[in-house]
Amino acid sequence: MSKKSWMFALLFSVIALSVIFAERTEARLLRFPAASGEAIVFSSGGDLYTVPLEGGLARKLTSHPGYEMFPRFSPDGKTIAFTGEYDGNREVYVMPAGGGIPRRLTYTATLGRDDVSDRMARITSLWAGGPTAGASFSAAG
Repeated sequence: MSKKSWMFALLFSVIALSVIFAERTEARLLRFPAASGEAIVFSSGGDLYTVPLEGGLARKLTSHPGYEMFPRFSPDGKTIAFTGEYDGNREVYVMPAGGGIPRRLTYTATLGRDDVSDRMARITSLWAGGPTAGASFSAAG
């Protein structure tokens, strides 16, 4: 295990303990972590949380009764893209990394096969200057 992987695992463990002890009423599974230069964002109990890379208490970013998952930071760390299930469909949303109202980016009927991973890959590829960089929508607010 590389030093960077070990540090990420250690920080994620600190986050996990912070959330578990902060909300002692129920145990939750921490999932889908992503890091920027300053923070880690992750999903727990269907909501998104951030915590500084140095550790500390996790801060809840979302409180919608729907389900948020697969968060990813933009390259500049100012925006978080994630998959949200608010009305029965899984769609891609963005919000400021410090919290705020999510803005829906995709409006796709998901009949049969849910291709949310394809849509999320398009957003993150756009941010990374990948093959969909010429796409017609913008992840910026």
